[in-house]
Amino acid sequence: MQIFDSHTHLNSDEFYDDVPTFLAHAKGLGVEKIANVGSNTILNSRAIELANQYDNLYAIVGWHPEDSKNYTPETEKVLEEQLSQEKVVAVGEIGLDYHWDSSPVDVQKKIFARQIEIAKEFNLPISVHNRDAFADCYAILKAANISEIGGVMHSFNGNPEWLKKFLDLGMNISYSGVASFKNAHEVHDSVRATPLDRMLVETDAPYLTPEPFRGKQNEPGFTRYTVEAIAKERETTPEEIAAATWHNAHQLFRLEESK
Repeated sequence: MQIFDSHTHLNSDEFYDDVPTFLAHAKGLGVEKIANVGSNTILNSRAIELANQYDNLYAIVGWHPEDSKNYTPETEKVLEEQLSQEKVVAVGEIGLDYHWDSSPVDVQKKIFARQIEIAKEFNLPISVHNRDAFADCYAILKAANISEIGGVMHSFNGNPEWLKKFLDLGMNISYSGVASFKNAHEVHDSVRATPLDRMLVETDAPYLTPEPFRGKQNEPGFTRYTVEAIAKERETTPEEIAAATWHNAHQLFRLEESK
């Protein structure tokens, strides 16, 4: 069983000084490829550094909505240089976050839309962070005609109605450890309703640790438990979920599907 963790943060302080250990854990659990996701200049740089250091790691770089207040013409120039790197496979994580009052809403919207424009210039898909901002996030993606480049709603936690809306825009849907939470009923409904050819899996480590390790620090290897939870919800095998999401991640990120 080969698993692709499509969204994690080995570039964060929790992992950065001990990456080989966590990669070994991941390999032992069948997690063979990993996309590390940035959120500002430093974390973007670390994601690229790790991708260049390890064959099975890739980088996704962009400015997180919480960091968008610090986005400037100068940081945009750096971002564009980073997006030119060979192992960068998407722009992200970008989007909207209305849960934390870290950046003004109008700034978040502006920087989200601007980064979609940049993604189009580089012909790269996007990885979208959406927290408590479904309507505005949907509106921006629709206005941008996002199907031209495609992308993924990372750690999707919406109901099947929102699922359909984002699918209709051409977006892929990624599930994190939340899919394993016993009380995440709307997410379970969406897991069952998501077409298998549009689904990805992720950890978002160090956050959103799946059962049976909920409450402990997450890590990329734990993508396996999200795969198992999804398989149980859909009444299929983990092997089927792993194979489909492995293929879908390669298609989205335009990677050769190595065996």
